[in-house]
Amino acid sequence: MPLESKLSSLALRRVAWTKRLAAGLGLLLLGACAGSSDFYPTKGDVKPHPGVARAKRHPIQGIDVSKWQGPIDWTSVRTAGTQFAFIKATEGGDHLDERFRENWNGAARAGVPRGAYHFVFWCRSPEEQMAWFKRNVPNDPTALPPVLDVEWNGHSAKCPKKLPKAQALAMTQYMLREMEAYTGKRPIIYTDITFHRDVLEGELPDYPHWVRSTAAEPEQRFANRDWMLWQFTSTGRVPGVQGDVDRNAFYGTQAEWASFLATDCDPRHHRRLTAAGLCTEK
Repeated sequence: MPLESKLSSLALRRVAWTKRLAAGLGLLLLGACAGSSDFYPTKGDVKPHPGVARAKRHPIQGIDVSKWQGPIDWTSVRTAGTQFAFIKATEGGDHLDERFRENWNGAARAGVPRGAYHFVFWCRSPEEQMAWFKRNVPNDPTALPPVLDVEWNGHSAKCPKKLPKAQALAMTQYMLREMEAYTGKRPIIYTDITFHRDVLEGELPDYPHWVRSTAAEPEQRFANRDWMLWQFTSTGRVPGVQGDVDRNAFYGTQAEWASFLATDCDPRHHRRLTAAGLCTEK
């Protein structure tokens, strides 16, 4: 082949290769955009962290609230695609969140599935705390399972101490049993990185776990823990809520969420827990 023809052929091959490369890069970019899509674009985060971007790709999204969110427009919360809400009810043995009943009733009227959570105060006996919870939280068969919020109270002026693991675990187990006996539902354990490391790692595998991880995926922070719910930001934005709100994601699909609602058990453990008599059918 003449030199001129060889050069022309090489140029054509380069042009073709460049077009294929551009097309491939375009597909990769489209795939990346699709993979990073948020199921609910009206929701946001004022301080998004790249380490938790995957949370927004989970189809089942919810919030947790307390008095600090102020008045909530629950109809707008529901319209935005919120599929669950956990509402602070009680703390310790003598504190009731000022907006608990308002939020509890408002969420129900708007059709937002809701559950109540109790924040543990480590300087009150578990008996006192559960008596207070039962006194203030309605035993509503339509509610989501209750949540036991276990964290160290490090910023508390009255109770900043950490308990020995055995004592904290025993208190936790007592309160979980009492919650289940009262509501008929398997409680959810909410925890953060520090308390999980100090007390829960390797413990209580028969309960659903809701974990807080706002700078990395839970698998990077919680050793050997199947998480069911993930609190991935405390600076979320959700229509109907003024200012910051905690946003949360369920790990699985719509079908798995329906299974959880029907049984109060983590769907991945349903067979094992059913065999042990720990799941409920509604």
